[in-house]
Amino acid sequence: MRNVTRRLMLLDTASLYFRAYFGVPESVKAPDGTPVNAVRGLLEFIDRLVKDHRPDDLVACMDADWRPQWRVDLIPSYKAHRVAEEHELGPDEEEVPDTLSPQVPVIEDALDALGIARVGVEGYEADDVIGTFTGRAPGPVDIVTGDRDLYQLVDDKRGVRVLYPLKGVGTLQLTDEAWLREKYGVDGPGYADLALLRGDPSDGLPGVPGIGEKTAAKLLAEFGDLAGIMAAVDDPKAKLTPSQRKRLDESRPYVAVAPKVVKVAGDVPLPDVDPALPHTPRDPAALEALAVRWGLGGSLQRLLSTLRA
Repeated sequence: MRNVTRRLMLLDTASLYFRAYFGVPESVKAPDGTPVNAVRGLLEFIDRLVKDHRPDDLVACMDADWRPQWRVDLIPSYKAHRVAEEHELGPDEEEVPDTLSPQVPVIEDALDALGIARVGVEGYEADDVIGTFTGRAPGPVDIVTGDRDLYQLVDDKRGVRVLYPLKGVGTLQLTDEAWLREKYGVDGPGYADLALLRGDPSDGLPGVPGIGEKTAAKLLAEFGDLAGIMAAVDDPKAKLTPSQRKRLDESRPYVAVAPKVVKVAGDVPLPDVDPALPHTPRDPAALEALAVRWGLGGSLQRLLSTLRA
């Protein structure tokens, strides 16, 4: 068991390299002219995160399957609008900018050469990997993500918070239970119920028609959780408007399956990895070759200096 005082940082890696890609000019290129804005941007992000938050352990969590079939089987519209190409024998291909896709393997190679733990598990999204690491962590956890879905993991008692980038990673929203209650009127688990009721077009989740964010928050405040709300539908004395009762009743098939889709998995079979933040590169020769081939220059050197410190 690791020392409980160790702070674990979990990166929602795809979320961060997408932000890097759109936040760093595409004029940042390798010697051969290939854009490396996402690669260098992510290295800069990690450098800043380590400098500012001093994690003891760090894991770059990956999407081994960005649209798991078990979620699609429950809600077919799940992320359907993002599919670029369907594959019968494997995961569907996500729509990704043409100049970003070639950078992902470079990111993976750089993380591996640095010795930063990188974990993706077949059949699961990075969110599920993050959820499982969080559930098993003996000490405090910082989750770095641009995905609000992970607010559901916030837990003050266990020291679990979400660092949500507002501008690069220099300006982060520290999301704890107090912030969630002020913004949405819910705690971490309550956020999953709120998201389920409200729906999320960016993930293809329909939600309950007519139940927006404010109404969902009011219902959760009144009835406690999703189960309490659905129990109220069957209670003629419960304080529901006729329209709310009707829409919730008609949405029972969705409400029955949506929790498994919306809530992150906590039982992912994680590989055995050492999450300790490296002080020196695992493979200096490979890292040097990557630096030269892709022109990683100052971005990589700054990160290496931070890790040594």
